[in-house]
Amino acid sequence: MIRVLLADDDPLVRMGLRLMFGSVDDITIVAEAADGEQAVALAREHAPDVVLLDIRMPVLDGLAATPVLLALPKSPAIVILTTFNPDEYVVRALRAGAAGFLLKDTPPTEIAAAVRRVAAGEPVLSPAVTQQLIARVAAPAEPATDSRAAARARLERLAAREYDVALAVGEGRTNAEIAARLYMSVPTVKAHVSSILAKLNVTNRVQVALIVHDAKGLGRPGGE
Repeated sequence: MIRVLLADDDPLVRMGLRLMFGSVDDITIVAEAADGEQAVALAREHAPDVVLLDIRMPVLDGLAATPVLLALPKSPAIVILTTFNPDEYVVRALRAGAAGFLLKDTPPTEIAAAVRRVAAGEPVLSPAVTQQLIARVAAPAEPATDSRAAARARLERLAAREYDVALAVGEGRTNAEIAARLYMSVPTVKAHVSSILAKLNVTNRVQVALIVHDAKGLGRPGGE
């Protein structure tokens, strides 16, 4: 059973999500919060697997709550809920460690599927959305030279095959797609992704994709 905490200042949104998840066998709502401060307190109390977190809330908004939630001893996977198209607020949340985002008008079956994905350690962003975020939101202009150099320095921590996997993650590819492209097994890809996350000191694939994007144009490590 996947344990979910809802955090949204709109009671109608929370009610709609609660009713929707009520018809799903493997997901249960353990708590509801009306602001980010409540979300943090309830997450400490209930230790949810996933937090569905609104961006714009009183007291403590979703952006500010994200790193606090991720610093908890049993940190949940965080999915940002938004009523508007991807913008700089979403990217800030992704950089802070959120596993992805959903629009509030996403069909119920897709919301449930997204919760299952983040609970399993996968991002909720489809490859197309990941690429859209990187291209249109994360860096509307070319990254500054120092930002590119910093990102490149982080990627140089990776072994050659890890670097190849990181580039594929940066393209929004799934583990199965990466395995087929790089002629390796899916478990091997998963092992590389876990190693990449640890070496880059990030929590999810979206953050890896953003680092890859920031480093673009600098070539491969070792001057290849």
